[in-house]
Amino acid sequence: MDNSVSRPADTYSPIYFLASLGAGGIAVTFFMFLMFWVPHPGQPVPVFEDIAAAFAQGGTPMQIAIAAALIGIAIFAFLDIKSLIWNLKSLSAFKKTDAYTKLRETNAEATLLAMPLALAMSVNAMFIVGLVFVPQLWSVVEYLFPMALIAFAAIGVLAFRMIGTFLGRVLSKGGVFDVTAHNSFAQLLPAFSIAMVGVGFAAPAAMSTSAITVAVALMLSTFFGVAAILYTVIAATTAFASMLQHGTARESGPTLMIIVPIVTVLGILFLRQSHGLHVAFDTHAQPGETMIFLARLLSIQIMFLLLGAVVMMRQGYFSDFVMGSKTSPGSYALVCPAVALSVMLHFFVNKGLVAAGAIEKLGVAYWSVTGIAIVAQIVAIALVLRLNRQHFARRVIAANAVPAE
Repeated sequence: MDNSVSRPADTYSPIYFLASLGAGGIAVTFFMFLMFWVPHPGQPVPVFEDIAAAFAQGGTPMQIAIAAALIGIAIFAFLDIKSLIWNLKSLSAFKKTDAYTKLRETNAEATLLAMPLALAMSVNAMFIVGLVFVPQLWSVVEYLFPMALIAFAAIGVLAFRMIGTFLGRVLSKGGVFDVTAHNSFAQLLPAFSIAMVGVGFAAPAAMSTSAITVAVALMLSTFFGVAAILYTVIAATTAFASMLQHGTARESGPTLMIIVPIVTVLGILFLRQSHGLHVAFDTHAQPGETMIFLARLLSIQIMFLLLGAVVMMRQGYFSDFVMGSKTSPGSYALVCPAVALSVMLHFFVNKGLVAAGAIEKLGVAYWSVTGIAIVAQIVAIALVLRLNRQHFARRVIAANAVPAE
């Protein structure tokens, strides 16, 4: 019997852009160590000089945390860009196939929005890389913000053009959208994409000292944030109705948790806007209000994490597609909730509980909750390493084997 070498990723799907997204998200989780543990007077985020000073003056625990953060950011930012480049090349080749033409005629056309989603995350990840590894970057940062706004605007236009093509097709005439195949939260991917663009727009609002830059960033991030919320509500409501009638599509089970990263991204967007309003326009949010705001967002996330876990455990998703031999590109969607929960917990502890005076920074309660964030981060890392091995490692298969449907 002849044997050939193959791998699951040889059968391309735009969902593989989530591999890039997940790696970029993990880089952000490592940045949380620096964000909340390294003093950074004079600017809202730590930069190279702050990190170098903290490493030189700090004790062993601080030095270990900084080293872990820098190594983690470097490795996963590299994996982010490596995967992004592979996906862009693969998508370009995929567009020349009949499979792409068929995809554009089905509900799965929405999966193409994973591309601008990954692009927006990569821009965010590269900005973090610049902050922590490039000396004196903050001295020219005001010149970088307009460039960032232009980059996110280009990605935003791309995303809306893709959404417009999809919605224009399905809403202009009846019968082209398969409601029976709408039994997952896969159609929330466009909302996730524009939310990621929105949080990118919000970054200059939180960091710039120019009132006009802050104002432009506030307006653009508001538009994309509101659009993401509207799309999420509509798509989730219709999808849930379909799931109640037809059950959840087994391979799309991880999408039940897509609400978790959407909530984290929008939460950071609103926090960035609040900071920008405070610095540039003298509008103040009280720490107690921020604490309960983050608690509400965290509550939404926990509910959807539980929902997704219950359904996927009932369907045996983890035993087949994560720990087993079966593969599905949608498995990469599991990385996003773990990353999002980790980031949200860091913000909840530091910008919520500590800022409001509910707990003491670096105390027992602080590390108890932060420990959960680190566990979620470790889960995300383990998932990326496991899934990369499953999907991208070459394996010998029988030449006459019949691929699974």
